[in-house]
Amino acid sequence: VGLDGTGIKQIIMTYMNLKPTKLLSERWRSSCIEPGMLLLVHSNILRTMQEFQKEDIPLTVNDILDSFIEAVGPEGTLLFPLFNFDFSCGKSFDMKTSKSNMGALTEAARLRTDSIRTGHPVYSFAVLGRLKEKFRGLNNLTAYAAGSPFEMVHSMRGYVAVLDLTDQASMTFYHHVEEMEKIPYRYQKKFWGSYTDLEGHKEIREYFINVRDLDAGVCTHVEPTGDELWSKGLYKGFRVGEESGLRVIYSEDAYQAVSAIIRSGRAEGMLYRIEKPTEK
Repeated sequence: VGLDGTGIKQIIMTYMNLKPTKLLSERWRSSCIEPGMLLLVHSNILRTMQEFQKEDIPLTVNDILDSFIEAVGPEGTLLFPLFNFDFSCGKSFDMKTSKSNMGALTEAARLRTDSIRTGHPVYSFAVLGRLKEKFRGLNNLTAYAAGSPFEMVHSMRGYVAVLDLTDQASMTFYHHVEEMEKIPYRYQKKFWGSYTDLEGHKEIREYFINVRDLDAGVCTHVEPTGDELWSKGLYKGFRVGEESGLRVIYSEDAYQAVSAIIRSGRAEGMLYRIEKPTEK
C-alpha cells in the first residue's frame, strides 16, 4: 500500500524472479522473434535503456544482449553488424581491435569471447549461437553479394530484426538485393589498406563495396520501400517508438519484395533518388 508504480514493479520482479533479461526476451518474442531463429539484428537501444531507467530498474547493455540470446534460445543464431568505415577512408583495420560504429549493443556482441567476427573490414558481423561456426573464417571480398553474411542469412532462411531504427538507418539488406540484381545506379569500388587478421598478421588487402554513383547524384532513399513492406504485412512487430519498437521480416520476403521493385522499374523513388548538386 502506498507504493508507486516503480515499487510495485520491483516487488513483482523480485517475487516472480523476473530479471530485466527475462522481461526483454518476452518483449522481443511478442514482436515475433521465435526460438531457433537465425536473426540479423540492427539496433538503437536508447529508448529501451531510458524506459528502464525511468522505472528505476537496473539494465545494462549486456542485459539487452542476453535478452536477445534468450529470445532465440540455444538453437538460435544472432548476427550483429560491426560496420566500421575507417578502412574505406584509408585507415587500418584489425580483426581483434577495430570497434563497431553501429552502437553499444553491437560492440557488446563483438567483445563477447564466444562471438565470431566475419572478415570484411567495413561490413563485418559478430555472430553468436548455434550456427556461428558456419561463419568462422568468412572473408568475403565484396560487401553485399554472394558469399557475404547477407547472402548467408538469406540462403539459410534467416530473418532481419530492427529495433527503433528507420529503414534508412538500418536495412543494409536492401543493398544485398540491389547488388544481386545488378542495379545500374551502384557500382563496385575497390578499397585497399592495412589489414591485421586474428593471428596478428598484417598486410595490404583489397576489398570491394557496391557504392552509390555519386557523380550521377544517387542518394539512398528507402523509406518508401519500408512503408510498402508494412502495407503488405511483411514486417511483423512494431514501428519505431511504438511498444517494443522491434520489427522482424523474413529475409526471403524482403528479397522478393525489393527485387520486384527493381525489376518493375520502381527503384528510383523507392530505393534511391537523384539529387543534383546545387549550382553556385
